[in-house]
Amino acid sequence: MLLIARRAALKRGNTLTDIYLILALAWSFSVGYGVLVSMASGDWVIATLACLSAAAMVGGICFRNFSAPRLAAAMIVLSLGTTIPGAILGGEPLLYLVLLEGPLYLGAMTAAAFALNKMLIATMRAERENKRRAKHDVLTGLLNREGLIEAIDAELVAAAFDHTPRALLFLDLDNFKTVNDTFGHVVGDRMLEAVAGRLQAELAQCDVAGRLGGDEFVVLAMAQNDEKAMQRGERLIAAIAVTYSLGEGISSALGASIGIAMAPEHGSNAQDLLTAADAALYEAKSGGRSRCCVASPAASLAALRRLQVGTGARAADSAAA
Repeated sequence: MLLIARRAALKRGNTLTDIYLILALAWSFSVGYGVLVSMASGDWVIATLACLSAAAMVGGICFRNFSAPRLAAAMIVLSLGTTIPGAILGGEPLLYLVLLEGPLYLGAMTAAAFALNKMLIATMRAERENKRRAKHDVLTGLLNREGLIEAIDAELVAAAFDHTPRALLFLDLDNFKTVNDTFGHVVGDRMLEAVAGRLQAELAQCDVAGRLGGDEFVVLAMAQNDEKAMQRGERLIAAIAVTYSLGEGISSALGASIGIAMAPEHGSNAQDLLTAADAALYEAKSGGRSRCCVASPAASLAALRRLQVGTGARAADSAAA
């Protein structure tokens, strides 16, 4: 049964868990029945050996099945619980010690199974939380750069199979630096949290959203064409462009500009889409704030030229140094 379940698990199939549970309890009962018969025989040597064998099996039950502590407890009782009536039926005074030791042993091993289960759950929760923190932004709870790129790439693989275009929307907050410099980073962080909350409220179930860093956010959404993507971007701008109450009597208005890249038109991986959307974002900001723009060959060429100029300037500075 274990071999069948393992093969099924590797294929992500039905592991027949209910049948396994029934067989596990039946096996435990067979062990307990053997102990009862041995002790009732009146031969204290055979009875002692049967008890020792069952006790050893109980240890294995506890450490093998502690992930299901109630099952482990039931198996322990079925395997070794029969020692108590068996000691009475055997009529051997020496075996009456089982009446004292049996309940204590059963209770101790059952408690051990539950204690190990708690440790397992605590460890699993800690590992899950560590994984979540590694891929999520601490401030906003959205995906961070690493988690976002991984999620986008996975979504693009799915898009290649379902043939549904995706739009990557690269958001940059307008006038956020002014708020941050005027009121301080604490107030700025409150605004970023508020923006993330509004962003999450606008997300569909299949959307992917994250914060690249600073005041830059990214959303990957399904969009049939450029027009649908623009409509989605305008809704996000409208949702973000409000006056925020930031505590301590401070309130400030905010806007957002968005650059849009379409997959697979502008790229088939996260990095290519981010580059194209960044170019479109620059074009949107150049033409006026609180607007969105879809990536175009002209925008991509302008971005490449800015990159070349920046690289050349850094090279000149290094040479001069």
